[in-house]
Amino acid sequence: MTQVPSGQARGPLAIVLALGTAQTVAWASSYYLPAILAAPIARDLGLAPTYVFGALSGALVISGLLGPRVGHAIDTFGGRSLLAISNLVFVAGLLLLSVAHGAVVLIAAWVLLGIGMGMGLYEAAFATLARIYGTNARRTITGITLIAGFASTLGWPLTTWLASEYGWRIACQVWAVIHIVLALPLNLSLPRAVPLDQQPRPGTGQQPGRQSETFAMVLLAYMFAAASFVSSGISAILPTMLVAFGATPAQALLAGALVGPAQVGARLLEAGWLARFHPLLSARLAMLMNPLGVVALVAGGPLLATTFTVLYGAGNGIITIARGTLPLVLFGPAGFGRRVGMISLPSRVTGAAAPLALGLMVEHIGSGALWISALVSVSAFFALLLLRTEQPTSKPLQVGEQNS
Repeated sequence: MTQVPSGQARGPLAIVLALGTAQTVAWASSYYLPAILAAPIARDLGLAPTYVFGALSGALVISGLLGPRVGHAIDTFGGRSLLAISNLVFVAGLLLLSVAHGAVVLIAAWVLLGIGMGMGLYEAAFATLARIYGTNARRTITGITLIAGFASTLGWPLTTWLASEYGWRIACQVWAVIHIVLALPLNLSLPRAVPLDQQPRPGTGQQPGRQSETFAMVLLAYMFAAASFVSSGISAILPTMLVAFGATPAQALLAGALVGPAQVGARLLEAGWLARFHPLLSARLAMLMNPLGVVALVAGGPLLATTFTVLYGAGNGIITIARGTLPLVLFGPAGFGRRVGMISLPSRVTGAAAPLALGLMVEHIGSGALWISALVSVSAFFALLLLRTEQPTSKPLQVGEQNS
């Protein structure tokens, strides 16, 4: 028996546009906020900017710890309600941040924002799409990353303008309003889901055995943790690192500006030509981008700085998509949200620690830090080589589908 909830008639494009826009707001108002507001917040509160970035790191850890529980809830009930609740949590965190006058309220605000991030960023969105489209969710996952890939491109200028014209407190409050008037209605427009029985259904094929599934999940968790370490670490030190290799500040700025377009270009490639292949191929190619860029930068110096940033950005763009598509293809849609939450937890920790770790490496061993990042990426590439490319034979699970 199949029940079709209200909103099921909405096509994939409408759902991708709605969820992608809501994701853009979520990322711009949380993860990307300290890049613009850390300095004015710290100055106003009489703290060092590292306090603000440290609060963000703590929020990332909180979001990672919440991942498995949030994913399981989405597997069971769908993501519409949880994504909508995340908007309200973001609003509470942003409003609390806007009235902070000391470290205690600052930390409390970022605890709330961390909870919102755990409920409302990519992993939750990917699980929601897997719950709606089953094994056919790959293109929609790619679609929302194409839209939300502009979160910093749109968010940073808006936050900068608001902070310069009205102050950082008003900037936080405006983002809270955007959640209420834009992101919340968009998340509420997603289809309702009928709870699914998570037990395997007879006649739908066998999922990987417990031991092989656990092994595959460990490999994926390591790969994403390594990718997060490289991505977060290099992003934090990119301009300084390029200048250290001989680039002028203007050249470093130009090269850094190419990271975003490279990410979008790689995602378009994934949505087009690479979509014909198993996502393991895309992920393996992505993990080689940073090592190839490091070799180019070390060999050519500032002349090849743009080559490095383009390769680095392209790898990041594809890996973001792989966070959703690889677990979906390898394990199937049943239990997808909880798996993604478990797999993503280590990457939250490494992503939070990477800026400090790579920054210290640059101080003590200089360009050797780049070679270490390249080796980390290569190790992740070899971990992916150990994964099989067989797809599960179970049929897609659709919204409203339940056992007869």
